[in-house]
Amino acid sequence: MKCKDLLSIADLSQSDIEEIFNVTRELKEWHSKGYDEKCLDGKILGMIFEKSSMRTRVSFEVAMLQLGGHAIYLTQNDINLGKREAVKDGAKVLSRYVEGIVIRTFGQDTIQELARYASIPVINALSDYLHPCQALTDMYTIKEKFGTYGGIKIAFIGDGNNVARSLAQICAKLGLHFYVASPKGYELTSDFIAKTKQMADGKDLIHLYQDPKDVTKNAHVLYTDTWVSMGQEAEKEARQQAFRGFQINNDILKLAKDDVRVMHCLPAHRGEEITDEVIDGPHSVVYDQAENRLHVEKALLKLLLRK
Repeated sequence: MKCKDLLSIADLSQSDIEEIFNVTRELKEWHSKGYDEKCLDGKILGMIFEKSSMRTRVSFEVAMLQLGGHAIYLTQNDINLGKREAVKDGAKVLSRYVEGIVIRTFGQDTIQELARYASIPVINALSDYLHPCQALTDMYTIKEKFGTYGGIKIAFIGDGNNVARSLAQICAKLGLHFYVASPKGYELTSDFIAKTKQMADGKDLIHLYQDPKDVTKNAHVLYTDTWVSMGQEAEKEARQQAFRGFQINNDILKLAKDDVRVMHCLPAHRGEEITDEVIDGPHSVVYDQAENRLHVEKALLKLLLRK
């Protein structure tokens, strides 16, 4: 990887993405045989979590341990970036203590500022705007399941949120068409679509619809996420009303390919965006996705922190 940080999929070239996937596959195969490369022996990762998470915290901590390093978990109460201490100061001080920073926060601007002043790699573990680690994991999982991502129809049903944006970006980088069905008012914005088109060398690869059935037909992958994300609790009633009819259930599943894979970044609100019979059914790969977060993050840490 040529970049210092991973703040957005936009930071990566197609060759960077392929390199991440190759290292991921190698590390995962080694781990399955009982071997973990201790390439980060003695290195320490600072983990700033202004938003709580199970998968993100556990996967990054385990990733560092398996690679021979250590992780320090810092909550909003520990640092409170931008309030108790300037982002600039936090970045400069942590750069003297640790070899890398993972941050899970609200504003993408906070992550950008942190990276600007840090002399060490910064990894975006989630912002309200983007979720690059998840998109890398999702595309790696698709390639793992189908043997390729070329010619795979990916349909996202739900909110045009951080997960959808990062998936759109990685599809643009890899030259894949991305189909999104969202209720009116919750779509990917025209400004974002224009920027993503630039990433795709002017190609129209993002296709927006307002009926889930329109994107589901012949889909190889059906993807959904929660209708109400962390920080949107005040919008819960309005969102549940708007997204009614955007559930992945057995009726929707019948419109997709016979070997369709169903994906969800978790946590899932069972009975809302996805039914129990689908998420627990034979087409679901959500737990494979969750596991692959560990392996993809190990690859990112190895590529960024070992420099």
